[in-house]
Amino acid sequence: MVVKVINRSAYELPNYETPLAAGMDVRADIAEGIVLAPLCRALVPTGLFVELPAGYEMQVRPRSGLAAKYGVTVLNAPGTIDADYRGEIKVILVNLSDTPFEIKPGERIAQIVVARHERVEWEASETLSDTARGAGGFGSTGR
Repeated sequence: MVVKVINRSAYELPNYETPLAAGMDVRADIAEGIVLAPLCRALVPTGLFVELPAGYEMQVRPRSGLAAKYGVTVLNAPGTIDADYRGEIKVILVNLSDTPFEIKPGERIAQIVVARHERVEWEASETLSDTARGAGGFGSTGR
């Protein structure tokens, strides 16, 4: 699939790091570092603008290394970029650790995944079909 992209950053376009990767890393398009204090968030620009085909979305997801090593993740994960959005892709990062974290210019801050999606048409109803699970949730099948 070909997706139109405008890259106003100083960095290369996102690319797949391995042959079977689902996501591509996006970079912070900032002139100088941003210090993210513990339990604080920042809206970080990427310099990327995309035109997705109808029926597709772009998901903005955390990078596992940033989350595991530093407690830094995408606050609204997964963030959704709709096919009709034409603004800059930005990433809401949050520092869940007890240590300040510096986001450096060009640092890989999140990953993006392009996925097909369906649109639903609601059918109002008073009942739903029975299942073995029923309304069980929130740990009802075990810890």
